[in-house]
Amino acid sequence: MNKKLKLFLGIIYIVILFVFLYLIFSYIDISKLDDFLYYKELQVDLEKTVSKNLYHNIFLFFLFCIVWVTLLGFGSPLLLMSGILFGKWLGTFISVLSISLGALTLYAIANFFFKDFLHEFLKNKFSKHISFFQKNEFFYFFVFRLAGGLGIPFGLQNILPVVFNMKKINYFFASFFGFIPIFFIWNTIGSGLEKYIKDSTSFNLISLITNKEIYLPIIMFAFFMIISTLIKKKVFSKNI
Repeated sequence: MNKKLKLFLGIIYIVILFVFLYLIFSYIDISKLDDFLYYKELQVDLEKTVSKNLYHNIFLFFLFCIVWVTLLGFGSPLLLMSGILFGKWLGTFISVLSISLGALTLYAIANFFFKDFLHEFLKNKFSKHISFFQKNEFFYFFVFRLAGGLGIPFGLQNILPVVFNMKKINYFFASFFGFIPIFFIWNTIGSGLEKYIKDSTSFNLISLITNKEIYLPIIMFAFFMIISTLIKKKVFSKNI
């Protein structure tokens, strides 16, 4: 494929991204974001919509996640939303599978259209990591995902393996299994927020923080961040 066609398709991709984001945020009433009753109304509407046709809505959300991640969307809003809509267990499964597929799709697109550009842009920055990573790409990318991407923005995490020429099957399964712990924590927080909004008549920061449905997963998240830091020091800092 010649460079002009790649550039043309790349521009189309970027245009689709901005149109997609515009359509999403056009449905949000920004003027009511500080009104707790607005969130209660949204929660009631979402609960009714989801319960009417659960499998249909799971499928739509699944596709939405794939498209969102493919278009460089953030992961955490999806995780909170899946917890709110489907609970922590089902939400975790849906988000892990769909986001893994979305990340794989983004990786494949980046590898096909922008490989030369990414190599030029990122190779110097990560050149010392390449030989280390290629010794066991599945294990190190799994640990990388497990450690939350070591603080690297989610979109960049998903395209970074282009520099290492990672196999797609290793990319998918390393992402899938590496995502599970942190995704479960985020979905648990989302499920807790859904319950808090449903049971409360007004917003109170103290009551939110002291709610066990919220503070327990936050403690889990803090603990996981400590583990991630230790993984970074033990596995990556030691071997690079």
